[in-house]
This record gives sequence, structure tokens and C-alpha cells, in this order.
Amino acid sequence: MDTKHCAVDGWVDAIPALGPRGTATFDLVVRPADLDFVDEDAPDTVVTCTSGDPRIVHELLNGIQPGDLLRATGILVQSSAPGEPARLVVDALEVLDTARLPVLRDMVIDRYGDYCVIFDANRDQVPVFTAFGQWVGMADNPDAIATLIDIHERA
Repeated sequence: MDTKHCAVDGWVDAIPALGPRGTATFDLVVRPADLDFVDEDAPDTVVTCTSGDPRIVHELLNGIQPGDLLRATGILVQSSAPGEPARLVVDALEVLDTARLPVLRDMVIDRYGDYCVIFDANRDQVPVFTAFGQWVGMADNPDAIATLIDIHERA
């Protein structure tokens, strides 16, 4: 099994996940360093990363979100199984840039107990769902939400 110490800069692809025995795993999307000399259709590289360092695991699970730009430093381990990708065992992590938080301008999601509603400034109608995402119905206006929820609870 080949190993190499390296640093990789990339964007977090999805929310980091808790792995076995107190580890955390995440994927970094890495783009070529010099885009001027790379074909426009060249795919990004996805580097699978894992760490067992408690400080890094805590940061990954509590402070990192998709879209954050990270520098992950560690040992790149080539899999012994043919065709399986290498993985980076991270021993140092640096946040280079954070993802922008989405800003809801014309739309607001609100919660009414076990129900969620979506207010849209451009419409009078209000979609209503259960907190688990099950469709309840469309209230004609914000004043009709309580009636729709009451009908759903009686059914």
C-alpha cells in the first residue's frame, strides 16, 4: 500500500458524516490549479477524506458545511483493492473560506407546531406540510392555515 503526505485544497461536497470508531468522513471537490491549460469539460476530482483526530472530527461535525473551502493535510493512502480510489487521512484542517448562507428574500419558511408553511411574498396561497415533509394542502391565505391544520388533524 503506497502512502504520500500532501495538502489538498477543495470545497466540501456534502455534510461531513460520523464514521466508525469516532472518525468523520467527507468529500472534497478539487479543481485543477491552472484552469487556463485544462479542457473546459475536464471533470473535478473528488477526494474522499477521513480523520480520527477528535478536534478535527468535532470541527467537521459541528462547524463545516457544504461549500466551505478547506485545506486538508495528511497522508494519501492508496487502496490495496484494484479500482478503489485513494483516501486522504487528515491530520490538519484549515478553513480557507466559508460558504455563503442562502438568503431568503421573497420566501419564508415557518413552523406551526408539527407543521411547516412557506410564505411567498408573490402569492396569497400558503403550502402546508407536516414537519416530516408530508403534504397537507394549500391554504388560500395565511388566515386559513389554522383551519387547514385543524381539518388535517381531524382526518
